[in-house]
Amino acid sequence: MARSIQRPNILFLFTDDQRFDALGAVGNPEIITPNMDRLVEEGTTFTHATIQGSVCPAVCQPSRAMLMTGRQLYHTPRDCGDFVTLPEHLAAHGYVTFGTGKWHNLPPSYARSFTDGGKIFYGGMSDHLEVPVFDFDPAGEYPEEERYIGKKFSSELFSDAAIEFIERHDSDDPFMAYVSYTAPHDPRMAPKEYEDLYDPGRLRVPDNFHPVHPFDNGEMVVRDEMLAPFPRTPEIVQEHIAAYYAMVTHLDAHIGRVLEAIEGSGRADNTIVVLAGDNGLAVGQHGLMGKQNMYEHSVRVPLVICGPGIPEGQRSDALCYLLDLFPTLCDLVDLPVPETVEGRTLAPVLLGERRRTYESLFFAYMDCQRAVRDERWKLIEYFGGAERVTQLFDLRADPFETANLASAPGIDEQLLRLRAELEQWQRRIDDPMTGRIEQPI
Repeated sequence: MARSIQRPNILFLFTDDQRFDALGAVGNPEIITPNMDRLVEEGTTFTHATIQGSVCPAVCQPSRAMLMTGRQLYHTPRDCGDFVTLPEHLAAHGYVTFGTGKWHNLPPSYARSFTDGGKIFYGGMSDHLEVPVFDFDPAGEYPEEERYIGKKFSSELFSDAAIEFIERHDSDDPFMAYVSYTAPHDPRMAPKEYEDLYDPGRLRVPDNFHPVHPFDNGEMVVRDEMLAPFPRTPEIVQEHIAAYYAMVTHLDAHIGRVLEAIEGSGRADNTIVVLAGDNGLAVGQHGLMGKQNMYEHSVRVPLVICGPGIPEGQRSDALCYLLDLFPTLCDLVDLPVPETVEGRTLAPVLLGERRRTYESLFFAYMDCQRAVRDERWKLIEYFGGAERVTQLFDLRADPFETANLASAPGIDEQLLRLRAELEQWQRRIDDPMTGRIEQPI
């Protein structure tokens, strides 16, 4: 891909627990996201971007490690290990790398990844008005006594840090600004003016609402699932959706401020903007509240890429992973891809040279859930600590995954094909549970 004399800057806006459809421009008329919608209009949206799963209840931790290393689930230590990270690779090729917000891994991997930073949060979640943060330490030490409480709402706190960096960056060197938010992760506590935008009683109850999940999926009492009482009621779910949407809209307003800073700096024409989320969230779908499951609402994430040479207003339904962003961004800024990276570049899809990157995708959650999907069908197997259940969904006819076809007449061929595909994936990425999903009688 041809590039300008100076490599493009990269602004990476990373949200926390934002479901793929928590964006107005992708077909959700109930949510207010004008700034994210503008990115959708100005760039290319991958409507079927996903995470690969998790080895722990804190799904965002391995998700972020996979994003940063471009490596697959069972090949990625939860703190990135010694694998080169995306910002580390960019810094080695002349980029100033700035990181603010949530780094749900450990300080050493942050320290080797970023040459600049501010308001750094080493944790998974916190009160949004009292986020414990560090200032950037060039020595990479981050002793506990240097941590302090950021006295602003998290989305404002991290946006302010990013804006301050953008405004003071006066070097000719390109930069990567990684702005990693903690919203809309709970606690859901958006300012009242944003809460008032959403009347719970006017919000649609999800088509796949259930009072309880129909069986034990192996992770029924994790913290996320305890955020709402059992059984769920439509009214309780509507209240949670309203609070969730308010968090997203508040976040959107601060993303807008960061985008305005890029425009005000005169660098907008030479900046790639990535909007992505670390995982989805059920918020009342299938009787669940969290993300510790294999349903579309929890494995799919928003992914929008804008910038020089990237088609505007385009949608791609190519199956892909967040970890594919590492090689994709390398291609877009004309840098080599490290040999350790396992992701597949999406640049040919962006440029219209290819329609798809994967024929199928694999998903895993701890030792109790495995799934595989192609463009139409999805198989989920529950085992180990879960009830032994098989689910098969026709996603084309049933995008909300409401009709389990695993026992339907004439479906055996699809089951056999997808089970074989699942096992191939397990072997390919060294899943420790390979061969341990007993076939049902």
